[in-house]
Order: sequence, then structure tokens, then C-alpha cells
Amino acid sequence: MEESMRQRLIVAQKRLAEIDEELLSPDLMKDLVHFREISKERSNLEPQVETFKQFLKNEEDILGAQEMARDSDSELSEMGKEEIKRIEAEQEKLEADLREMLLPKDPLDDKNIIVEIRGAVGGDEANIFAGDLFRMYTRYAETQGWKIKMLDENPSEAGGFAMVSFKITGKNVYSKLKFESGAHRVQRVPKTEASGRIHTSTATVLVMPEAEEIDIEINPNDLQVDTYHSQGAGGQNVNKTESAVRITHIPTGTVVACQTEKSQIQNREIAMQMLRAKMYADKLAKQQEEIGKERQLKVGTGERSEKIRTYNYPQNRVTDHRIGFTVQKLDRIIEGDLDEVIDALIHYDQSTKMAG
Repeated sequence: MEESMRQRLIVAQKRLAEIDEELLSPDLMKDLVHFREISKERSNLEPQVETFKQFLKNEEDILGAQEMARDSDSELSEMGKEEIKRIEAEQEKLEADLREMLLPKDPLDDKNIIVEIRGAVGGDEANIFAGDLFRMYTRYAETQGWKIKMLDENPSEAGGFAMVSFKITGKNVYSKLKFESGAHRVQRVPKTEASGRIHTSTATVLVMPEAEEIDIEINPNDLQVDTYHSQGAGGQNVNKTESAVRITHIPTGTVVACQTEKSQIQNREIAMQMLRAKMYADKLAKQQEEIGKERQLKVGTGERSEKIRTYNYPQNRVTDHRIGFTVQKLDRIIEGDLDEVIDALIHYDQSTKMAG
């Protein structure tokens, strides 16, 4: 292990001890914000420290095994050599784990998200595919124990959605779905295609971390707020009141809308959450571009050439073009079994950071 890495872990040990001592203070609960901050810091440090302790113990055990390996008794010596091999193999894994733990943590990973899916190139088939993606993400969310709340939707007459937006809340939501932003391409025979020809269509996905008011400031004077009658299911209230809300941020031209609640006040509150999330995502994207990083939040125009992933139905194949990952499990993935794809993206991201 490099000395610089060892020193970082020693510092982490000391910091964990400081936090544990501070948590015993009766005055701590007077400042709940600070309590939450150090509790979160502790949860990040503890796995590093516990793994480092095991690494240090193994170093001591290796010394004992080396002593055994030098014994004149051939049987004891062989046992010592085997023990050295076992511990060294474990040390390699522990060091790799520690290296990964020490990678800078994305401060947004714990955030809830707002997702917007739009049918792009391909007409009705693109909208139908947007509906398939919506179902894929909602089913994946169910397997993770996350909660979904619809925010806005524009259903397509042929099925699916021209646009649908929804909020996902739960543990580590953004950390797992932040790489889903971009143009998704589908290759299949549409239900509307009589000749059986394979068509290519796209839908765009935008994953935005939920933003608090402290994350993004919005001047109320910059907003144009319109109300209108909700459309679709909703009972008698739909046609009687202008409960739906559309908000336009005039300086940027960003438009959001919500019609899922019966109350105009509630719809306005949700629309403001959506607006903050969109503006926060744009802010993060600009920051990433300024420091030369790849813009992960880019959606693009939805053209076929801007694809991040292809879903090929005839061959039951899903390919993520950013990392060259291909798997023959489209039937399972489109039903929400996304773990293999998401794990591959996270592993690639971590490997790239470690290499850097």
C-alpha cells in the first residue's frame, strides 16, 4: 500500500474517533443540522476504517506466517507458506476495496431524482418506446423499494407518452440512475408495421437530482405562471377548476407543468420542484463542461446518432455504447431487471476515476 494512501486512512481513523466522541456530547442535539452532517460523515468513514483495521491485522498475521514458514519443521513451514499466500490474496482485495472507498464521493448520490422521458425520433413508435422506458424504470424502482410520484404526462393516442415526468424517492436513487440521461434507441418491428420491417426510433431520458431552494435561487419576477384545466383522469374536478399549472422561467425559456394534484397550490409547488431540478441540472452540466469533464446530463436532440444505448428486439440485445457493454437480456432488462447494466456503468465510472 502506498504511504499516501495509508496516511489518508490513518487520518480517517482519527476523524472517526473524533466524531464518536462528539456524538456522546449532550449538547449535540441542540444543532440537528450538524448532527445530521457528522452522522452522515461517520457512515462514510466507518467502512473505510473497519476495512483498514482488517488490513493492519493481516499485516501482523503475515509476520507470524513468515516466522512459521522459516521453521525447520517442513510441515509447519509449508503451513506458513500457504497462510502467506492466503493473506496476501486477501490483502490485494482489501487494498482494492479501500482504494475504491477513498474515491471522491459524488455529493449528489443520496439525492432523490426527477425523471423526464420524451418520445423523440420515430413518431408513434418513439412514444410507445418512451412508455416502455417509463415502465422499465418504475419496475426497477419497485425492486429497490423506492417510491414513484407522477408529476406530468402527455399520453400518446397510439400508446406510451409524448412526454412523462415523475419523481423517484429512496436510498441512493441518483447514484444508481444518474447515468441514464441521454438518447435511448430501439430497433424492432412496430405493432403498426404491417410489412414486418424493423424500425429504429428514439426516446430521450433526463435524470435530474432534486434541488432544494438553497441549491438554486429563482427570482419570482422571472416567472410566468399560467393555469389551465387538467386533462385526463381525475374525476369531476378536472373540468371544473383550473388546477393545472405551467411555469415558464423567462430568462432561460425553461418550461415545466404539473396537473397531477387537484389543488392548484400543490401543482404549483411540484412545478417549482421540477423547475429547480431542471435549472440545477443545467448548472451542474455547465460546471462539468468548464472543468473539462464529460457532460453526463446531456440529452441532445434525440437523433439516432446521439444514442447512449440501443435496445435490439430481434436479437434480444442491449448495448450501452458509452462503455461498450452488451448483454443478451433485453426481455429481462425492459421489465426492470437493470442491475447488470447499472453495475457495469458504476464500475466503469469508478475504474476511470481510479485510473485518473
